[in-house]
Amino acid sequence: MQTREIDATVLETLMAAAVAAPSIHNTQPWRFGMRAATRSIEVRADDRRALPLADPERRAQHLSVGAAVFNLRVAVAHLGWDPVVRLLPDEDEPDLLAAVRLTTPTGQLSDHRWLYPAVERRHTSRMPFTGRPVPEAVVAEMTAAARVEGARLHVPDFAATRLLLGLTAAAEARNHAGPARNAEARAWITTPGANVPYGIPLTTLGPQDADGRMPMRDFTDRSPVPGPPARHFERHAQVALLSTAQDRREDWLRAGQALERVLLTATAHGVRTSMLHQAMEWPDLRAAASLSQRRCFPQLLIRFGYGPDGGRTPRASAHAAGHHTEGTGPEPGRSGTASAT
Repeated sequence: MQTREIDATVLETLMAAAVAAPSIHNTQPWRFGMRAATRSIEVRADDRRALPLADPERRAQHLSVGAAVFNLRVAVAHLGWDPVVRLLPDEDEPDLLAAVRLTTPTGQLSDHRWLYPAVERRHTSRMPFTGRPVPEAVVAEMTAAARVEGARLHVPDFAATRLLLGLTAAAEARNHAGPARNAEARAWITTPGANVPYGIPLTTLGPQDADGRMPMRDFTDRSPVPGPPARHFERHAQVALLSTAQDRREDWLRAGQALERVLLTATAHGVRTSMLHQAMEWPDLRAAASLSQRRCFPQLLIRFGYGPDGGRTPRASAHAAGHHTEGTGPEPGRSGTASAT
């Protein structure tokens, strides 16, 4: 598809893709604005939807925004432009995390535009997987996707997988031992009929593992509203550790772009994914998750496999996620709801 005018329809397409990105607890901690003079979409952090206990340094927030930036890149390329990204473009505006400029292509279009159909189809699946292994060729494409974005996707062996799941389980236990952390997570669960554009609907929560092997996050612990009944999960989990060589704000943003490129690549091949972030929320457990690899800063553990699709979660309209700055053109139009966390 080729287009040259940045009109309301174009903005609708761009924003619908951006807000379909995954974010921790579906907080959607971003704001968007169109800078008409430079034909740039500005992406800012929105601290009104931060998690001060689980994410005090805003690392997970940067990952979430990075994922939205990658979806913007995919949509820009789909519409026939080349996306030129600047991370942290203005040191005087710390909330301005990225700017995506729409430029006329001078050669071959970006190689990631083929992922556009996967943007809407990607949903987090918190359900049990079948245990059928994902082919090595698909896993290789996923690891290559992370590498292109300046990150590493490491698929551990059986022993290392057990260690990583054990660290995740330890973090889950710590989270439930602290009433404040428990309350912070539960605050993002929405009940049926609630007309809110953020958070995770109770109906989309997955079950806990009846065998205790898979440490899925339990949002309903100590809650008067029970979660779904426990089920048996896959015996041999396939997981991948996303990491970066450094641990600066720009590395977190790159990791977020790498995460979404990996997730969309998996989705394009019919592979389901879910995120195990618990161990990343505790500095000592996050450090242990490096598996003694040199120059490795773990960012996220990804579980992947074959199984049921995840349920959709709400999305704020692009109008609600937008903002005005001086010289900014009209706010993007409404995008409706799309995709899952």
